[in-house]
Amino acid sequence: MSKKTRPRVYNRAGKRVSVQDKTWYTLQASGEAAERVIEVFVYGEIGTWGITANQFVQDLRVLDDGVSPVIAAFNSIGGDLFDGLAMHNALSRLGERCTGRIDALAASAASVAVCGAHRVVIASNAMLMIHNPYTYVSGDAEDFRRVADVLDQTLEAIIAAYKAKAPDIDEVELRRLVANETWLTAGEAVALGLADEVGDGVTVKACLGQGAVLQRYQHAPAELLAQLDEPSEPDPELEPDDPPQTPPVVDSTKLALMITQRCAEAGISNLVEPLLSSTRLESEEIVQAGLTRAKAVNDLCVAARLPEFSVEYVAAGLDVAAVRARLFDKIVSSGKGFEIDNSLPLNNDPAPPVQAKQPDPTSIWAARQAAQSGTAHGAKGARA
Repeated sequence: MSKKTRPRVYNRAGKRVSVQDKTWYTLQASGEAAERVIEVFVYGEIGTWGITANQFVQDLRVLDDGVSPVIAAFNSIGGDLFDGLAMHNALSRLGERCTGRIDALAASAASVAVCGAHRVVIASNAMLMIHNPYTYVSGDAEDFRRVADVLDQTLEAIIAAYKAKAPDIDEVELRRLVANETWLTAGEAVALGLADEVGDGVTVKACLGQGAVLQRYQHAPAELLAQLDEPSEPDPELEPDDPPQTPPVVDSTKLALMITQRCAEAGISNLVEPLLSSTRLESEEIVQAGLTRAKAVNDLCVAARLPEFSVEYVAAGLDVAAVRARLFDKIVSSGKGFEIDNSLPLNNDPAPPVQAKQPDPTSIWAARQAAQSGTAHGAKGARA
């Protein structure tokens, strides 16, 4: 029997055994065999803050030979709707050789994306969540009317994506479920036609690295929210009766050099000082975590086109969720447009201020000068 090789595209994961490492996005392929299966793991948020459709499509294109089966495994709270739609279409183009697999949760934009697969298998303990698109906007009345029209249009795109998977679904009922933010069990998803088969349950946290985001929704199941309060699993290597471990001796010079070298390699040398300050060189584990966090924070600031805030956020020791909330507030309050996103604000996020259009003194002065100039020319003409 030939051995299968499984090239994998991980969303923010370094290797197969550490899917719960939410820091990196890498591509892995190994071995040669008669039958090749490609697996794509979308374990994280969809869009700018996680895996973008561009990453997804380009990495899949590198591995896809046009004949191998493709499995797209989802455990995602959702994210940017348009990236979800693009992923949906990319999977749909693969045809019958594409299987979507819901390992724990496919919510919001992720539910749209997975429905692009020809066949969808949902784990018996997994869920699929569907809801209306949401967004934030600031501006005048015309801006709000325009955004309302866009939201209506994107809702139609969502409905079309679900109906492509379940053509026999009752559209009136589908729209009701979407409007009510409905969390579907495996059996309910199959009954509606949004999934084809209930698979074996797997042990994967449904809010893998996305717990704070899970709180954004109005009707998130209590059992999922309860995961946010679960204590971390104890180290099986360490028995309760074991004597306390002697803390290792810290080599501050070595750790400082590590920060300097790693920052230079990552192109974030401007973050050396704030990292030295925020980690205090307490241990190698803390420094490693600080470096990982600093890279993620810098990437978020660059993606938001606000790189000047990375030093401040790293120095303050803010985590990715806190930085994301601050950047979102800055983008919204800038009044530079809006982005459709199927995720909601955190419950404790302040509501974005609605700002009136600010007066522009230069334009006002220029307009007055032009008016005065026109009046003067008119007076001269009258005298002539």
